[in-house]
Amino acid sequence: MTLHTPITANERVYPQPKVPAIAICLDGCEPEYLEVAIAKGLMPTLKRIRETGTDRLAHSVIPSFTNPNNLSIATGRPPIVHGICGNYLIDPDSGEEVMMNDVRFLRAPTIFSQFYEAGYRVAMVTAKDKLRALLGAGLKFDEDRAVAFSSERSGETTKAEHGIDNASEWLGMDVPEVYSAELSEFVFAAGVKLLKEFKPDIMYLSTTDYIQHKFAPEQQGALDFYAMFDKYLAQLDELGAAIVITADHGMKPKHNVAGEPNVIYAQDLMDEWLGKDAARVILPITDPYVVHHGALGSFATAYLPEGADKADIMAKLDAIEDMILVVDKEEAIRRFELPADRIGDIVMISGETMTIGTSADRHDLAALKEPLRSHGGLTEQEVPFIVNRVIDLGNAPELRNFDAFFYATTAAAQ
Repeated sequence: MTLHTPITANERVYPQPKVPAIAICLDGCEPEYLEVAIAKGLMPTLKRIRETGTDRLAHSVIPSFTNPNNLSIATGRPPIVHGICGNYLIDPDSGEEVMMNDVRFLRAPTIFSQFYEAGYRVAMVTAKDKLRALLGAGLKFDEDRAVAFSSERSGETTKAEHGIDNASEWLGMDVPEVYSAELSEFVFAAGVKLLKEFKPDIMYLSTTDYIQHKFAPEQQGALDFYAMFDKYLAQLDELGAAIVITADHGMKPKHNVAGEPNVIYAQDLMDEWLGKDAARVILPITDPYVVHHGALGSFATAYLPEGADKADIMAKLDAIEDMILVVDKEEAIRRFELPADRIGDIVMISGETMTIGTSADRHDLAALKEPLRSHGGLTEQEVPFIVNRVIDLGNAPELRNFDAFFYATTAAAQ
């Protein structure tokens, strides 16, 4: 099919790609990981691309967690538009604390669904299945123009639900362990094979940050990961695709010199100030993968009881060392473009080496195998934004990671 029309998605116009347009989300890719690996000669392809293409830094959305940023990249818009403001929330309809990975929470169509509806070929591979349903919303698999699956469940894929039967067998790679570098390597390998065989017009490849939680940039596990990625990047580049490489968030050490997690237990503080369970502290980082982070990140929101002195509570929180920002709901909506009905009365953000928890007895820190590295706050907002072609970024004062597909399609349209 020959297509000659740009696509409008969520009031942004995306040019018609003449070659495949690919966005790669390197989960947890603190820019230092790339700097260290390149300096050690482990990423010759990325080094060349940075020198001959476009090399910038961008900002993620806040909270700097996986789900909000992946859906921002997928929709080209902030959470106030698409509705996904964490991995976890209090459902306004039920009052229950639930995972925010159900399609019913998504309030905007993805770029992928809009391209698909216009007749383009679309592919998407994620590491974890928690994102696959959200990112694949609106795609249909009965016309051989869409593929959407996760590494985690690659042995269970079907043509009817994912556009491909048994992706693990198709790729010739075993289903990876969820806590492994191989979970992300499967994404890259699948991307290369899809580019060769399926020939998508647009493709999204999204990894897991297990390695970034586990290893600092100079540690061997991280160096091996980025050397591996560079080899797949070389293949994607050689196949002629226009590629944007970015991340959903950075990653910082959140532990003391003894290797113990640095935590402000906000629910314990609220219980002390307002009475047991009078307030509810929600940690949007919460997901089933506790080995990654023990549900400890640098962003939290709190629901206060009726009649509580919000200004007094905020002042007490603000006085805590390493609590770098405490704002009310209205300011959080304005500043971070968050959906009003999915955040509490207060939003709090901790600093570069600090996390926020609920109560000390609610966190299973025994699951953490290494000193805590995590994300969620302002100090993990800076991410890479690298394009394998020279593009005009205009005079935009602030580049966002969710501009990825706009610039991928712009580069692909040249």
